[in-house]
Amino acid sequence: MGVNVVNVALGSRSYEVRIGQGLIASAGQHIAPLLRRRKVAVITDDTVAARHLMDLAKAFETEGITMTALTIPPGESSKGWEQFARSVEWLLEQKIERRDVVVAFGGGVVGDLVGFAAAVLRRGVRFVQIPTTLLSQVDSSVGGKTGINTPQGKNLVGAFHQPSLVLADIDVLATLPSRDFLAGYGEVVKYGLLGDAAFYDWLEINAPGMAKGDIALRQYAVHRSVEMKAGIVSRDETEEGERALLNLGHTFCHALEKATGYSDRLLHGEGVAIGCALAFELSQRLGLCSQEAPSRVRAHLRAMGMKVDLADIQGDLPGSEALLALMGQDKKVIDGKLRFILAHGIGEAFVAEDVPPDLVRGLLSEALANRR
Repeated sequence: MGVNVVNVALGSRSYEVRIGQGLIASAGQHIAPLLRRRKVAVITDDTVAARHLMDLAKAFETEGITMTALTIPPGESSKGWEQFARSVEWLLEQKIERRDVVVAFGGGVVGDLVGFAAAVLRRGVRFVQIPTTLLSQVDSSVGGKTGINTPQGKNLVGAFHQPSLVLADIDVLATLPSRDFLAGYGEVVKYGLLGDAAFYDWLEINAPGMAKGDIALRQYAVHRSVEMKAGIVSRDETEEGERALLNLGHTFCHALEKATGYSDRLLHGEGVAIGCALAFELSQRLGLCSQEAPSRVRAHLRAMGMKVDLADIQGDLPGSEALLALMGQDKKVIDGKLRFILAHGIGEAFVAEDVPPDLVRGLLSEALANRR
């Protein structure tokens, strides 16, 4: 099947995303050309370390590269000031210089945290992403958005800092629990919904086989998702316009994540799936798309065994007014106006700058009422 290569074209900061099998085992060969001295610092989490760190260490050892590693606790709660400070201080203790390379080896939490640490360390050192979840392979490892969460909200502190290379090893997806794989699929389906109706059609047919473990289908889905993201990032790196489309479902998602305490009650990709369903429902209520579009989105997510509605979230949720207030804290708010990504249909998303809060409140109230 070979390795697919997607170029993220950003002038002097361009880089490749390599997608294929066995990339962890050959990581040393891929990273060696970037090194000015044969030394790397790897930051990962306990779960990934237990399963894959020995393989990565061997890959570096084969190329005569010295590796040191720090492991942090897994989960969204690590994406905050405490582990960020710990990571930066550890990198300083390792005497990582501006010409060295830091490796983020893990899912979206590790990638965002380590990327931000690399961005501020000595005013910016290079880093490589080796994403180990479907979500991080198709989304968070590509595009240079790094950051941490604070009590005020998600990703409110961070920096744009592009990686020097991304290695997406398809084999590693086989080790994901089913729930984590499906959460990542929330970001895959988003790409079809926002700008590629043909890809969405393909997913409706092939996603069940992908979930069951078909490697070729998984590689194609990751490749197409990365291709779409790379194109958008190349045209709009710092989210002045088109890149905002990648936030389809995220305004709802971030509010729900905050309401559930960034816990295992709701994984990020699950929140994105629910958010996409709500965004299409909101679009339909605004008369922007047909009744068929939100029904089709929900039917596909349900067929995949995913969370689709607020009723699928365990435990208590705040009321519609409180959820609306949480949305107001989102980074996508401009001049206090709620900005949503809405759609004229599947594959036809656009940025809506001033959505009536009453309509959103009504939609949330109904969704909350259905939980009873």
